[in-house]
Amino acid sequence: MDNCIFCMIANGQIPSTSVYEDEDFKVVFDIAPAAKGHLLILPKAHADNVCDLSEETAAKIMPLAAKLGSAQMKALGAKGFNIVVNTGEAAGQTVMHCHTHVIPRYEGEAPIVANWAQGSYADGEAASIAQAIVKAL
Repeated sequence: MDNCIFCMIANGQIPSTSVYEDEDFKVVFDIAPAAKGHLLILPKAHADNVCDLSEETAAKIMPLAAKLGSAQMKALGAKGFNIVVNTGEAAGQTVMHCHTHVIPRYEGEAPIVANWAQGSYADGEAASIAQAIVKAL
């Protein structure tokens, strides 16, 4: 996509600090990190969000994220990591090019990436919602 900043970064038109690249992805540092070493997995092929990714590309993201998270723990002393994909503005997506965050977590840090108030379902409500989702599949 011509005016997509993440397409331009992933395809080398805009400089970035990169830790990994192959034919499908470029992995760069987030410029506004949630923690030191926060990485973004950028698919080189544009997709607005995770729903628009090809199945082939989507299948490669989780193993790559695990490899990166493991490297963050080994190299940076992180004690864990979060893998996050925001889909849509309501979920916090600010750049409409699918990307996956790999955020290292360190001892003593608050581990919360997403926070929500716990809710509940009325009798029969979960079954009704489940039916609607199954129908949409």
